[in-house]
This record gives sequence, structure tokens and C-alpha cells, in this order.
Amino acid sequence: MSIVIFILLILLILVLDLTFHRKAHLIGFKEALIWSTVCVALALCFNIYIYFAMGQEAGINFLTGYLVEKSLSIDNLFVFLLIINYFKPPPETLHKVLFWGILGAIFTRGIFILSGVTLTLKFHWILYLFGIFLIYTGIKIGLENKQKINPEKNLLVKLIRYLFPVTKNYEGEKFFVRMNGKIFATPLFIVLISIEATDILFAVDSIPAILAITLDPFIVYTSNIFAIIGLRALFFVLSGALKIFTYLHYGIACILVFIGLKMLLSSILTINPFLSLGIICAILAVSIIPSFLKRKDQ
Repeated sequence: MSIVIFILLILLILVLDLTFHRKAHLIGFKEALIWSTVCVALALCFNIYIYFAMGQEAGINFLTGYLVEKSLSIDNLFVFLLIINYFKPPPETLHKVLFWGILGAIFTRGIFILSGVTLTLKFHWILYLFGIFLIYTGIKIGLENKQKINPEKNLLVKLIRYLFPVTKNYEGEKFFVRMNGKIFATPLFIVLISIEATDILFAVDSIPAILAITLDPFIVYTSNIFAIIGLRALFFVLSGALKIFTYLHYGIACILVFIGLKMLLSSILTINPFLSLGIICAILAVSIIPSFLKRKDQ
């Protein structure tokens, strides 16, 4: 029953999205805020259902996983913005690129999560490798102040350019066009591939982080997908304000280190789900609130 409700909610979001965005147009702040609110509201409604249908611990684990993935997704948006600024696609095409990017993420995340849970249940020591990796990633994020990106160096982008000739100019919302009997990829398809590749890289961080919270594949997958399904709308809400989050990467770094330590100490120390949720919320608050206060003082 739970999986049916989950599928229906995700399909509802996607169908409504396609219905209201049939024509290419620039997504405004108000419209994006409404969609972002709807996505968060549906995620919280599903969280309430999980709480009563599967128990208190499952409900808390879902919410914790959702918050972790959501916070990591905001960091993901910084890279999306760098990619878009690099390729400069027409603003009215961004919705389509991000929509198909999210659909791709739903598929790839499922593969990663199933593989991660299966390996962890079969080889428990993998949790310790995940823990070390998350601590390393957290320290690396905390020490990096600026993100630089060159999508053209991405192996997938290089492969697409090898397989298909690419048009010099954007062709509206089209990913492929036929010219003189030959199929050409458009720069918009290169943007899509760059975003998909970025999401795969971020999944390497986020999925081990959620596996530290629970190994229930249903909770891991649903909390992950509900977090990224609203990522597109959140991008349009925050695209003009991402620079405000000056200290967010420190918060993300601390969350990853905390979860990594939790994995490494799992055999000798069990942290209550409520306590884990409280620590993650506190870290986010400490990293976000000073960012706004700094912005206010400027």
C-alpha cells in the first residue's frame, strides 16, 4: 500500500508539472515558490503517513533522510547554476532541462540505493568505508571556499560530442535536430548530460549518508526522491539568492562528518533517531541563520 501511495504522489507531481508547463516560458519567483511549497507539503504528508503506517522510527528516519538530502541538494544547486552560467541556455528552456534531469535522477538513484543497501546488508564492513568516505568528503567541502567547474571535461559530455555532431546554436527546446539528413545534438542536450553527470556524482555522497540513517530501501528511496523531486522548483526559487548561503557548505561538511562518525561508531554506539534529527537540524540552523544575518548587515 505504501509503495502505491508513493508512486501516485510522484506521478501526481509530474503530471501537474507537465500540465502547467506545456509551453516553454521563464519560471518566475512566485510560480517557483508555489511549486516548491507543494512539493515540500506532499513530502511532509507522506512523512505523516509513514509515521502512522510504519511506526515512529520509520517516520523519523524518513524526515531525517529527507532533510539530509535536501541540504545536500542545495549544494547541488550551486553546481547546477555554474553549469547553466557556463553554457548559457535560453532561460525558457531551463524547466525542461531540469525536468528531464530529475526523471533521470529518479532512475539512477534507484539503482544506486538498491546496490548500496544490498552490499551493506551482505558486507557490513562497507559501512565503515562509507563512513571514512563521508568524513573525507565533509572535510574537503569544509576546506573549499570556491567551486570551479568545466563541464566540457566531463567524460559523458566528451562521449556525446564524439557520438554526435553538435549544433553551434540552441534550437529552442530540442535536444536533437535533423539537418541535411544527419542527426545533430544541440547544446541543450549537453547541458542535460552535464546536470545528469553532476547528480550522479552527488548521489555518491548523499546515498551513503542516508544509509547511515536507515537500511530500509523503501525509506531510503522515498525520502531521497521526495527531496530531489522538488529540486527543480527550488532552483528557480533560490537561483537569485544562492550567494546568500555563505556558510551553508560548512554546515553540509559538518553533517557529512557527523554521519560518517555515526557509521564508524555504529558497532559500539547507537544514536537515537530523534537525537540524530535534532543534531542535523541544529547544524543546518547554525549554518543558515548567520548567512542571513551577514547579508542583512551588508
